[in-house]
Amino acid sequence: MFDFEKYGIEMWPEEKIIRFRKALLDWYDEHKRDLPWRRTSDPYAIWVSEIMLQQTRVDTVIPYYESFLYRLPTIQALAEAPEEVLLKVWEGLGYYSRVRNMQKAAQQMVADFGGKFPETYEEIASLKGIGPYTAGAISSIAFGLPEPAVDGNVMRVMSRLFEVDYDIGVPANRKIFQAIMEELIDPERPGDFNQALMDLGSDIESPVNPRPEDSPVKDFSAAYLHGTMDKYPIKAPKKKPTSVFYKAFIIRNQQNQFLLVKNQEAGLLSGFWTFPLMEDVPPHPLSLLEVAEEREETDIIAQFEQEYSLKVIWEEGVFKPVTHVFSHRKWHIALVSGVVENSEQLIDEKKEYAWISSDDFHHFPFAKPQQKMWQAFQEGKIITDNR
Repeated sequence: MFDFEKYGIEMWPEEKIIRFRKALLDWYDEHKRDLPWRRTSDPYAIWVSEIMLQQTRVDTVIPYYESFLYRLPTIQALAEAPEEVLLKVWEGLGYYSRVRNMQKAAQQMVADFGGKFPETYEEIASLKGIGPYTAGAISSIAFGLPEPAVDGNVMRVMSRLFEVDYDIGVPANRKIFQAIMEELIDPERPGDFNQALMDLGSDIESPVNPRPEDSPVKDFSAAYLHGTMDKYPIKAPKKKPTSVFYKAFIIRNQQNQFLLVKNQEAGLLSGFWTFPLMEDVPPHPLSLLEVAEEREETDIIAQFEQEYSLKVIWEEGVFKPVTHVFSHRKWHIALVSGVVENSEQLIDEKKEYAWISSDDFHHFPFAKPQQKMWQAFQEGKIITDNR
């Protein structure tokens, strides 16, 4: 039995819990969103949606979800998918470790569960990349098991209901919200209960511009009744991402094909194709001498030509700098472009590269930074050509 008093939480009596469930589910029945993954009880499809919805907006996910299930309709298809197909169906969603883990989990299901989705919480939680939240969501929605699905939206709602004075961003505090949900969850409709709280937390009780007066459970909310809504949830501010600077080299040959390189390093954006990137120095304050900046610009260009064994005729295009924020890093990318007369001279066997026409780009998985670089290059060429 969880000791709520230890954490300053007064748990409701059973009668109040029953009234809360009814108020929440009555609202959900009337206002729930019509989403494609809510029209199925297939655990595979529900799993795909839940992984996609992590840190991604619903309206962004819908076309990805439909495309993913079209290309990889079964656990077996996902388990056997080539890397480039896997990355292509996830292209632009970010957090690519998620889809890699999905494939590993699918391979687990093929090896350990006969290619079928496991049906208990413990077995679901044993799959690669599935934590307590996702295991709870699949268990409750697909199999009707009374398992809580505790994510940021749910913790926000719970914080306000009970005025929980613990930081929702601290992993060790998750057990508090898990215990609250285990008391509140409706045993008859656990999937709907979890989804109702998700909807409530993402809309009416969203982190930005909440509308607590519209909440169907405002009469149960201690923070609403006590006028402390602005205090909850408690969450320390995120650390700012570390800035990293790159130079992107957009190189064309005489056939108007572009040089693309496959990222073979493990970790961030592994397996994706991109224009060659080299880490650059941060931009200098305006007070520094221009000659120093010019020297460093020349150094990195010479380094590129040496590393790729290319002699490039450099252009004077005007390109908007590209920025892309990952969870802990912020990339700043400056673009330069040029043309080579002899693309056969590229001999670095350590790199996997290709000269590709822009008409064929859609065959290659591009992560978001590459998509932004291509857009900035096209816009820069328009600026240059219109001078």
